[in-house]
Amino acid sequence: MNLVDQKTINTIRILSAEAIQKANSGHPGLPLGSAPMAYTLWGKHLVHNPHNPKWANRDRFVLSAGHGSALLYSLLHVFEYGLTIEDLQNFRQEGSLTPGHPEYGHTVGVELTTGPLGQGIASAVGMAMAERHLAAHFNKEGYDVVDHYTYALVGDGCLMEGISYEAASLAGSLGLDKLIVLYDSNNITIEGNTDIAFTENVRARFEAQGFATFLVEDGNDIEAISNAITAAKASGKPNFIEVKTQIGYGCPAKQGKASAHGEPLGNDNIAETRKFLNHHDEAFFVEDEVKANIKAINEENAAKEAAWNTLFENYAKAYPELAKEWAAWHSDEEVSLEELYANYADTSKALATRQTSYEIINQIANKVENFVGGSADLAPSTKTYMEGKGDFQKDSYEGRNLHFGIREHAMAAIANGMAVHGGMKVYCSTFFVFSDYMKNSMRLAALMNLPVSYVLTHDSIGVGEDGPTHQPIEQLAMLRSMPNMVTIRPADGKETVAAWEYALNSKDHPVSLVLTRQNLPYLAGTGTNAKRGGYIIGDVASKDADIILIATGSEVQLIEAAAKELAKEGIKAAVVSMPSTDLFDMQDKAYQEEVLPKNKTKRIAVEAASSFGWHKYTGFEGAIISMDTFGESAPADLIFKKHGFTVENVMKVAREVLA
Repeated sequence: MNLVDQKTINTIRILSAEAIQKANSGHPGLPLGSAPMAYTLWGKHLVHNPHNPKWANRDRFVLSAGHGSALLYSLLHVFEYGLTIEDLQNFRQEGSLTPGHPEYGHTVGVELTTGPLGQGIASAVGMAMAERHLAAHFNKEGYDVVDHYTYALVGDGCLMEGISYEAASLAGSLGLDKLIVLYDSNNITIEGNTDIAFTENVRARFEAQGFATFLVEDGNDIEAISNAITAAKASGKPNFIEVKTQIGYGCPAKQGKASAHGEPLGNDNIAETRKFLNHHDEAFFVEDEVKANIKAINEENAAKEAAWNTLFENYAKAYPELAKEWAAWHSDEEVSLEELYANYADTSKALATRQTSYEIINQIANKVENFVGGSADLAPSTKTYMEGKGDFQKDSYEGRNLHFGIREHAMAAIANGMAVHGGMKVYCSTFFVFSDYMKNSMRLAALMNLPVSYVLTHDSIGVGEDGPTHQPIEQLAMLRSMPNMVTIRPADGKETVAAWEYALNSKDHPVSLVLTRQNLPYLAGTGTNAKRGGYIIGDVASKDADIILIATGSEVQLIEAAAKELAKEGIKAAVVSMPSTDLFDMQDKAYQEEVLPKNKTKRIAVEAASSFGWHKYTGFEGAIISMDTFGESAPADLIFKKHGFTVENVMKVAREVLA
């Protein structure tokens, strides 16, 4: 190792430790131990340009072990991504660009929000899948306009999480040879040595999953690390490089100990670390020699981008139609589905909203070429297969149907990776009740403002005979409680069109489409206004009503029928379809007042799910017909009747509310 490399590595180490010490909070162990690995990657292999952080053909770097964020921030500072010394000094402070865990869209150069362990490696698999799909579609002989690697730095904790198993298994099956996982193998977690809970041969596990595996015995040997990365690039497989490191390396009092993991070193120990590493005594100091080293590396990478720009200019001349597609795929053009509403206007017909969604998905697939997606082994049931669009497989990366296998958690994280990579509109699918398995990844999509679409079918006790394990009850409340997630439960075909039109054009948040297994009648008053979340679909305006009936999904037909029967008794009932409380809450106060006037307090909400959240709309004088118990295994019609989801019961409750 030459002197400037060593100085640069030690600068990254000390900056990280100092930032943590100033905050009196953070995780110094990983930055100190893995800095040589990170520098070797960033300085000698990673193709990136700090002066154009969104260059389409850059390599992607994911710090899956997000608690080591100080390492990433030090890298971003040293490599001139715009993070200042002041930003490092404000580590973990209010409003800073250096939060406790990396946040995509908040800090320039951060490719992914990580923190919950295992999410990063799973989303990195999605990035690698995106690269392969784009390459298969756009590359031509002599014009590899898509040709980049995805690197993930993981720790022991990431690899204990089940999501890493799920994602790695799929990556191996798909042969994602542009994926390189760097394992910071230090055998330490918060509770102590990993021997207390994590003793398997991790490299053997990855090898069994189809990875090429490599071992670097000394985490300070940057030549060995570099050679392993070079070999990985030539393996023809996804790659796993285990680098044996010592947590907290350089701090004599703490290296190799669990105490180095998640607490500041202390000022005395930082002084000893500077002495051990032969580093400058001044705090937050970067030598001119280090700056010159980084400048030279950045100039080399800028030249690589310039060469790619020339390549793409020539590509655009040789393949102008593909160049136009490239621009379209990387834009935010609005997509209209206006012509599809008429398909679901015949009120003599009925169709499950999952089946309607299938028809819409295939219409979208024909007009939006970068629309890709799939399910967790449930496409025949969730109706999410795009006919004639091929399967994304090891020998056919151009296919648009993704097969995630029975891996709901990894599926959602992989979808995040594909969406954050750019160039595609992504959806994934499973039974609604299994959104519980997906929740953490869905939450990160919302946090990252990613427009991922979730097709969640078999939406209620209407699942019937499969029983309570498969009948979602509390899941709607869970999704509705999530900031920046829009959940839509359409009542019929036209509302399903509206739901998909909204999801397809979302720019900054994920959308969950919650769909039925059972057939639902086409309703006369539904339509594009479903995109406003809640709207009047009957003949009675809310301002003129004696009572307001509100419902979502399959229960809208009940309140519509009940309103007609109540009218025969001289009771005027307004019918409000509320496919999305999220969207309704986004409307202006005047519109909300039109749909739910404040002086009309006699209201009933009907939904075959938890009552949680509905009191906001029904108030103290209203009522809720809901499911606040788990379901049971029986025919759907019987369960609906048993729990009061009938026209007769809606009428009975209406009379009670009005009494």
